[in-house]
Amino acid sequence: MIQKTHSPEFRLTHRGRGAVPRHLALCCLLVGVPALAQDSGPLHRFALFVGNNDGGEGTRALYYAKDDARRLHDVFSRLGGVRSEDAMLLLDQDADAVLTALGELERRTRDAKANGDRTALFFYYSGHAKDGSLRLGESKLPLESLKSRLAAGPADTRVAVFDACRSGALTRTKGVRRAPAFEVETDATRAAKGLVILTSSAADEDSQESDLIGASYFSYHLATGLLGGADESNDGRVSLAEAYAYAYERTVASTADSAAGPQHPTFSFDLAGNGDVVLTDVKARREGLRIPAEAPQGTYFIIDPRGVVVAEAMKGESERLIALSPGEYVVKRRLVDHLRLGKVEIADGQLVTLDEAAFKNAKFSDDPVKGTGLMAVYQRHWSLSAVGTWQIVFDKPTDSGGQFPSAPYLGAEATIHNLIAKGVGLGLDGSYGWTSGTVSTELLPETPYTYSNVLIGTTLFYEWFQDGRWIPFAGLHLALNLMSRDFADPSLPSQSYTTLTPGLVGGLKFRITKKVGLIARARVHYLLYNVDETKSLGTADFGLMLDYEFRE
Repeated sequence: MIQKTHSPEFRLTHRGRGAVPRHLALCCLLVGVPALAQDSGPLHRFALFVGNNDGGEGTRALYYAKDDARRLHDVFSRLGGVRSEDAMLLLDQDADAVLTALGELERRTRDAKANGDRTALFFYYSGHAKDGSLRLGESKLPLESLKSRLAAGPADTRVAVFDACRSGALTRTKGVRRAPAFEVETDATRAAKGLVILTSSAADEDSQESDLIGASYFSYHLATGLLGGADESNDGRVSLAEAYAYAYERTVASTADSAAGPQHPTFSFDLAGNGDVVLTDVKARREGLRIPAEAPQGTYFIIDPRGVVVAEAMKGESERLIALSPGEYVVKRRLVDHLRLGKVEIADGQLVTLDEAAFKNAKFSDDPVKGTGLMAVYQRHWSLSAVGTWQIVFDKPTDSGGQFPSAPYLGAEATIHNLIAKGVGLGLDGSYGWTSGTVSTELLPETPYTYSNVLIGTTLFYEWFQDGRWIPFAGLHLALNLMSRDFADPSLPSQSYTTLTPGLVGGLKFRITKKVGLIARARVHYLLYNVDETKSLGTADFGLMLDYEFRE
């Protein structure tokens, strides 16, 4: 909602980094806006949310860019007055798809204005940026052209948020390692009335992600603020000024001790005569958590069943409203020497009042915040598996002239995950197979024998959905087979055969716990026999593996 006032027109533009205190940002933005006036007409909102973890060549894959876009899309769809048909979510799409979607929203905006509506457009991007362009997979979207297009867009008010930057030190960061800084300049948009640009960090800083919150810091705090945490005026609505001030404060605080250093969001406001912009209306939704005025002051963390913090509220003397989706949550309050924990369940369309007196004391070691664990999952790490398989040889039975018997195998496998890229792994396996039977040929009557095979192999494979409960994988396998056969008749010499067998492997892992998994695996191999005669044979083995991952 764009609130108009009868006060003199104001204009604020700001560029680059600056330690802008929260109260100063609010005062600057709200100067000349003593009260929220009635809208002169209906406000039609449009929104485009873009998330892409892949930045193409020379970049390292992000973990939470798509989740950030999903989160903001959900917030604006539920609380921001954006109709479902007017909110577009693009994940892992290229630059052409983004421009096509933006063009469609611009067309709808013109239609809405022709019907007499006031209009607003919200554009959000989370992903990579390099050399003055947004990087969407292997495609590029020049920042200058995008800014110019937003500046000339048909919407009365345009708000653009860019959560992207270059990467830096030990903390995983957004963008690429050695690239020119990515910063939104404002010179090209000074004359554009009604354009607002927010960035997640200053020009010489990194935009960082976190496992504990399952998001980038800036996008998480922006979303949390829009859920009600940033409602400084306590009117049940979150304005653009409140959201930015909250995201700025919390982002700087969250990253102050990180390896990459503190991260300072930047803004460029160029609003003339429009008053402040209300982004979300928490009170109108009436679904979520109400922290009453009588509840103790302090910061309340709302944690979902995964152990991920999804919202937080800094409560003062007044009550706080936090918009939450239906579900079960744990609410945490941290004191000097212990935690206070309570559970709440939000039903559809229900506003639940928090009863802090029903909370229980807990030790710090019982903190329910676990995080997503994606960093540990997608970092390079080892696993060790115990393996049991049954190998079938595509040959005649040995008592009918066949060369090799089917047999059970027991073994172990060591695997390094994410070796050269996310999902790419390399395994080294060893197993021992044995069986017994009878052999019959034209020269020999039925003769008992014992058979053994020492198999040493290596696997190059790819895993999908490593952060999920079910993890499929497929790849190539090459094995060295050291086979031998001993006969019960001592007059017959032992036989041995050594060969390489190339093959394919595929399977499915079920993660029982964070580190323990059960794997069903199948492999097929080509086996060439060329001693007395040449035979092209094959093998297939089916096995179960108990796997343990050595990671955090």
